[in-house]
Amino acid sequence: MNLRPFTVQLAGQTYELVTANGIFSPERIDMGTRVLLDHVPAAPPGGQFLDLGCGWGPLALTLALESPHATVWAVDVNTRALDVVRRNAQKLGLTNVNPVTPDNVPDDVRFTTIWSNPPIRVGKNELHNILERWLPRLEPGSDAWLVVQRNLGSDSLQRWIQATFPELTTTRAATSKGYRVLRARSHADA
Repeated sequence: MNLRPFTVQLAGQTYELVTANGIFSPERIDMGTRVLLDHVPAAPPGGQFLDLGCGWGPLALTLALESPHATVWAVDVNTRALDVVRRNAQKLGLTNVNPVTPDNVPDDVRFTTIWSNPPIRVGKNELHNILERWLPRLEPGSDAWLVVQRNLGSDSLQRWIQATFPELTTTRAATSKGYRVLRARSHADA
């Protein structure tokens, strides 16, 4: 893998990380992820966190930097992306990031928060399958934060989540630069 350095701002600091071809938005934080980072509240101080579709890791690394007592599961099907996340976590001295494929997250792990710029372009059926696998794993009273381009179906996705998961309350938390940030909150008594 041909790694190359790049500079990025995460959690209010500037870092020199590495990137590679063949991963999503390899040289910068893409606009959707930036919108999510700008509008999501601070993560809880600890717990099990999920970055679903982590790419090179901007969400997972931010979560790990801001919540050093949390365990961050950086999940992606792209093993090259997972290798880059692993290298960047090591560069930052983060020991609380687990870059893994979906099948390597133990079934009994429940999440205190989920942050995701989900892979919309995989198609509606595959996206729904992904969300059906992970959203039910939110702990009671916890939030999933998803960023979706408005013109790529954010409103229909919001309606689908609400209809499919009655145990979640799904709201539009923010709209910015053509993206919507959706918040799916698990009921405290779920």
